[in-house]
Amino acid sequence: GYVKRVPRTTYRAQRRGGKGVTGMTTKEEDEIEQIIAATTHDTILFFTNTGKVFGTKAWEIPESARQPKGQAVINILAIEQNEKIMSILSLNSKGKHLIMATAKGVVKKTKITEFENLRVSGLIAIRLDQDDSLVSVHDTSGDDYVLLVSKKGKAIKFPEGNARPMGRATSGMRGIKLDPDDEVIGMEVFPAKEQKPSDKRKKFFRDILTISEHGLGKRTPTHLFPEQRRAGKGVKASVVNAKTGKRTAATIVT
Repeated sequence: GYVKRVPRTTYRAQRRGGKGVTGMTTKEEDEIEQIIAATTHDTILFFTNTGKVFGTKAWEIPESARQPKGQAVINILAIEQNEKIMSILSLNSKGKHLIMATAKGVVKKTKITEFENLRVSGLIAIRLDQDDSLVSVHDTSGDDYVLLVSKKGKAIKFPEGNARPMGRATSGMRGIKLDPDDEVIGMEVFPAKEQKPSDKRKKFFRDILTISEHGLGKRTPTHLFPEQRRAGKGVKASVVNAKTGKRTAATIVT
């Protein structure tokens, strides 16, 4: 729950294979979850698990040196004790929409312009069912693929055009049909044009990295996931058994 702003010049280029330097001091049970690049005049959006969004200018986040842990986000934004920051985005992107995914497999696409005039007290970004929570938020270009990955190793890839734009304070639509004991653990967005290179010898450079609760990782090229329609059951993205444990994270790697 800590956040800080650090000048980009704080970090110097290093040779590959080194130990690196301390980027932020954390407590033993804490870990860094997100890092984004922005200018001081950009609006930074904070999305919480309860479906709310908070906005603040980047310069309003206290600037800090490399080692300190920063400031508690509750001192900057009016979030509740039970709220957790799930996604952070900067409005400096060229995206046209924001797409959100929930643990129960719901997705929602909203025009990015509806998030331009926010306040630190927060607004509703998506209306959630009582037993649901927001998992991930990404900006989209209008011609992207959306890929959802579940805890039990299922995944679905569909064009963002399958999800029609909706208002900000509304519920979403089904993105993937899940088993009762399954839930979405990650969503990634990537350009559709990268799935159809003009040169067939060109390597695909977007992979999905999935991590299991027992520490096993697997990298899969995004083009190996078949294009499907939204709201399907998806395909098996990875084996889930006693050795691997359930999937706990999924992210794009290049």
